[in-house]
Amino acid sequence: MKEESAICYTCINENCFIKKHLHLEQMRQFVLKKKSFVCKKSEQFITEGAPLQGLYFICSGKVKTVKTGINGREQIVRLTKNGDTIGFRGFGTSKRYLIGAYALEDSVLCNFSNETMLEILQTVPEFTYALMLFYADELNKSENNIRKIAHMNVRERVIDLLLYIHRKFGQVNGLIDIELSRKEIADFAGTTEEQAIRILSSLKKETLIKTVGKRIGILAIPELRTEIMEHKYF
Repeated sequence: MKEESAICYTCINENCFIKKHLHLEQMRQFVLKKKSFVCKKSEQFITEGAPLQGLYFICSGKVKTVKTGINGREQIVRLTKNGDTIGFRGFGTSKRYLIGAYALEDSVLCNFSNETMLEILQTVPEFTYALMLFYADELNKSENNIRKIAHMNVRERVIDLLLYIHRKFGQVNGLIDIELSRKEIADFAGTTEEQAIRILSSLKKETLIKTVGKRIGILAIPELRTEIMEHKYF
């Protein structure tokens, strides 16, 4: 990974935790302590079980976080983009990362060390309160997702994933603005690559989606939503 200069005050990611609190005088001393670097596509920058090295904030790019499941298989648990926070699940409760993380494309990442994050939490109450609400929201999402996935069949899980990445990343020129391999789709949906390919092929034949290489475009959002409506898509 190559070091990069990313300045918080000129950052355009208004949803970033650090950016949101730059108006506070106390934050000025902490942003000077951060480190920024470029992570190349497919490069891993967090290893599951490795010692905690603070929190990461995505300045630009896309990242997948993974967790080891049954038989040592990696399962994708989260997809993230500009402004998102990575590594928070282990922070404060563990001395090791509970997930691994890979860049899905060339990405610029900002890292605040354990020591710096603890200083922020102890001296900037507005930041601490916002982070507490963030944790509560993430916990609620995780619990809802577990209940939902438990009652979905494989086709419904793949559709749920497609709608999720459509909401998260949007479409550009008719294609969802993220490139995922068929294996990555399978890993996120909790199925095999072969099943994921068959389901995508079926959805394509039904003219519900289209594909261009690895990219996927959704053609019929209402119809896809209807298929998983009973699982409370909204």
